[in-house]
Amino acid sequence: PCDIMDEFDDMLIPVRNGFHLKENIVGKHLENYASVLILSHFKGHAMGGFGGALKNMSIGIASTRGKTNIHTAAVTTDHEKLFSTLPQQDHFLESMADACKAVVDYKGKENILYINVANNLSIDCDCDSHPHAPEMADIGLFASADPVALDQACYDAVVNSPDPGKAALVQRMDSLHGIHTVEAAEALGLGSRRYEIVSLG
Repeated sequence: PCDIMDEFDDMLIPVRNGFHLKENIVGKHLENYASVLILSHFKGHAMGGFGGALKNMSIGIASTRGKTNIHTAAVTTDHEKLFSTLPQQDHFLESMADACKAVVDYKGKENILYINVANNLSIDCDCDSHPHAPEMADIGLFASADPVALDQACYDAVVNSPDPGKAALVQRMDSLHGIHTVEAAEALGLGSRRYEIVSLG
């Protein structure tokens, strides 16, 4: 069955020593699960630069109020005021890292696994009703118990790809300082930007 975690209510989970958020607001059904698999489509994003494990764990698990809280760096939880209260770009990216820390602390690092599907690499998010068509070839599937290493590896795979079609995606990621979410998550102790690729195929 499909469980919409904030279908009936949401709940607050604390952000300890975060950049901007004191709490993350998530769907109340999150409390029903002992473990979580974060399955993400790695691609560009019009606000975050790119979306992967960290973006999906923060925005994806947040309720409507929580999404607004993250996007505004804790200025408001009223979604009708979201676009009139957008913060500095890095504050938004740091707030996503804050939200991730809350989820990891709540569930425990050992109870979360992450998979990024780096295929159909559009510059736009799947939430865009008319996303730009991909300009580069698929890269593949990446998995890790470390969301920081995972997103860094996917970012690097795009940047280091020999595919000339990567240009638009790299420009989208870097123009919005997307890697800063990964930097902030590492600073919060969620993982390491250093990694080793082990090929299973």
